Amino acid sequence: MPYVTVKMLEGRTDDQKRALVSKVTEAVSETTGAPKENITVFIEEMSKNHLGVAGVRASDK
Repeated sequence: MPYVTVKMLEGRTDDQKRALVSKVTEAVSETTGAPKENITVFIEEMSKNHLGVAGVRASDK
């Protein structure tokens, strides 16, 4: 039973998240042979103040 976690900054629409879950599920099923019914996708969103790259928060760019 594959579990996939996608971490991303908040701001995507429900339609974008729906498409992401669908395509990730399809890719995992194709590559692992797992039935789609057994694949779980978690989307973890974070605000831009909770992500820093090269010493700078995303919210400060």
